[in-house]
Amino acid sequence: MCLVLQYSNVVDMRHWLEKQVDEDRAMRGQTIYQLGQVEPVDYLTYHVNSQSGNGIYTVEKRHGIWECSCPDHTYRKTKCKHIWAVEFSLALRNEVQKQVVIKPLDHTICVFCGFETVVKHGLRRNKNGAIQRFTCKTCGKRFTRNLGFEKLKATPQIVTCALQLYFTGESLRNVQRLLRLQGVNVTHQTVYNWIKRYVALMQKYLDKITPQVSPVWRADELYIKIKGNMKYLFAMMDDETRFWIAQEVADTKDTHDARHLFQMARERADKKPSVLITDGLRSYHDAWLKEYRTNKQVDSTVHIRQITLTGHHNNNKMERMNGEIRDREKVTRNLKKDDSPILSGMQLFHNYVRPHMGLNGKTPADLAGIQVEGEDKWLTLIQNASKVRNISSHAVKHD
Repeated sequence: MCLVLQYSNVVDMRHWLEKQVDEDRAMRGQTIYQLGQVEPVDYLTYHVNSQSGNGIYTVEKRHGIWECSCPDHTYRKTKCKHIWAVEFSLALRNEVQKQVVIKPLDHTICVFCGFETVVKHGLRRNKNGAIQRFTCKTCGKRFTRNLGFEKLKATPQIVTCALQLYFTGESLRNVQRLLRLQGVNVTHQTVYNWIKRYVALMQKYLDKITPQVSPVWRADELYIKIKGNMKYLFAMMDDETRFWIAQEVADTKDTHDARHLFQMARERADKKPSVLITDGLRSYHDAWLKEYRTNKQVDSTVHIRQITLTGHHNNNKMERMNGEIRDREKVTRNLKKDDSPILSGMQLFHNYVRPHMGLNGKTPADLAGIQVEGEDKWLTLIQNASKVRNISSHAVKHD
């Protein structure tokens, strides 16, 4: 009887120890994930940094089961800390899949009250042709298919084509020439006015939608010319989705207070990061101390400043985005003012319109939970932004 009890106690102790070891692996895996050491290769393969710094382990799913190349999983057949880290990363990605979908407008639905009581109400003719008008039987409001493009001589397709041409690399005058080949005669100043008007409209609309970014962010700066003077563009980007979170222009680099950039990023994402990766610039460290660091270790942001040219803690993703800005700057030569709509437009184009090869042809917004549908994403964004603006003004008039 005593032998049986002793054996039972040994078995219970073994189970308890195994449970403790599994919990320890899970905690270590969570730490690995929070430090941003999980790098996705594709949807079934991940690279995870070795904690000893001796290499990188590969975690991949085979026949529905996660396998890791580390010795702990290879020889013990256990769920190692690297697999735990990948699962924590996937848990965030599953949350991100709950997306806000921005759809092209359905003209059978009233843009003011949302009821499907819309009927055609004649045509409105101008120099560019006829535009169908609609009337809502519920609220009595009228609207047209060119919502957001009222009183323009050019069609919505011409305007969005101009935006696409410009932000893919053409100059204002080149856009003017290309539109002229389509039979549209506008000046380069008109093209700039379209950019200024619609970038402001879309930015105001999209700033109210919170992106679901990862807990690892990157910050970097690059010099740009504004009115011929050397200035610096400071930018914050999400590591996993590559969503461009915030930006600001500064006169100097070393003495600039980056707190405003950190505050804007925190407000835009509605949270602060668990890990912040920057270069050794003192401005980032000072801003981190004042904005993201706390006395509670659980709530504090880890600041990684020792970035390298190779390895996981490089800044290649930020440098890739800086390359986009630099390519755009070569065409414009320099910007005319600090608050130029071109910088904001580049941010919108990067986040919501431009497909990225590193994201399997998706946009950062797609991975950040904001899906813009339609063949012409510019048109979808402009008309949805105009719809929200009209609804808001309609509500104010009736208060």
